[in-house]
Amino acid sequence: MRTPARRAALGAAALAAVAGAAAAVPLLRGGDPAASRAAAAAPPPTAEVTRGDVVDTESVDGKLTYSGSRNVAAAPGTVTWTPKEGATVARGRPLLRVDDRPLVLMYGATPFYRTLRRGVPDGKDVRQLEANLQALGYGSDLTVDEEFTAATAAAVKEWQDDAGLPATGAVAPGQVVFLPAAVRVGTLRVAKGDRTGQGPAMTVTGTRPIVHVDLDAAKQRLARAGAPVTVELPGGGTAKGRIASVGRVAETTGRGDDKSSTVDVDIRLTGKPPRGLDAAPVSVALESARAKDVLSVPVEALLGLSEGGFGVEVVSGAARRIVPVTPGVYGGGRVEVSGPGLAAGTRVGVPES
Repeated sequence: MRTPARRAALGAAALAAVAGAAAAVPLLRGGDPAASRAAAAAPPPTAEVTRGDVVDTESVDGKLTYSGSRNVAAAPGTVTWTPKEGATVARGRPLLRVDDRPLVLMYGATPFYRTLRRGVPDGKDVRQLEANLQALGYGSDLTVDEEFTAATAAAVKEWQDDAGLPATGAVAPGQVVFLPAAVRVGTLRVAKGDRTGQGPAMTVTGTRPIVHVDLDAAKQRLARAGAPVTVELPGGGTAKGRIASVGRVAETTGRGDDKSSTVDVDIRLTGKPPRGLDAAPVSVALESARAKDVLSVPVEALLGLSEGGFGVEVVSGAARRIVPVTPGVYGGGRVEVSGPGLAAGTRVGVPES
């Protein structure tokens, strides 16, 4: 969107470029004729007019973290083993050991809320258990449905025996946790020797890192689900990502002059995720404006004309001429321009660096 403020910013950048190049190219009226002839004799540095998108961005602060944080409780007892924080736990593996018995992760959307055994009413949790038993290699003759059958009990006994659990054929609380997928151990709330049953034993998250931004509510227009972003990582690297979610409710913190309102923005990174940067601060470039399929030039090619407005110096062989242009969106060191005779591939003068 073209605004007076944007044009003013472009004007400042353009005038700075003119000041740096004034000694090299006689663009404005007047000046020393001899100097003009000398400048004309030397081939001027040029850049190409290109066609494409021009994207303006605004940087905001974010933090590398993991999505889907949730608490995991354990049955009362004494902790005899814990995983390391940051470890990944997959299906069939223990999240914790209490009284030297494992609390095993299985995949499913329905939480474990009852003992599963022969005679229990049919339910989705039975189907989840049977699907997990089959995925772990138990119950080759098991039919995955919502009924807990003798075949289900036999498969449970086989799994319990291998897992070091009492082979009862019934899955009791404290033996299994149903979660949607593999998890990453976030924060351990208990240590070896502690008693469980008084609250969450640990916090787990998803396994892929995300970037979380507490975005100033006044800048919510910058965040649109699905929009691409660039994340500047510690050490100078970058990663690409897309906005996965934008909070709809602003959270207000502080009081008086320190009061601020923010919305949660989560960004899913694409490609290979960075390692060893958990909770690291990052900078996120959010798209504030985009001009699609337009002509653009390097911003330093813009010239402030003596009669007002802006122009570019079109260079064709030894010939040079000033073409007035209308600037538009600025971003990535380039600026959208429109003017008579401009086309992709046209060469324009730029100041010598």
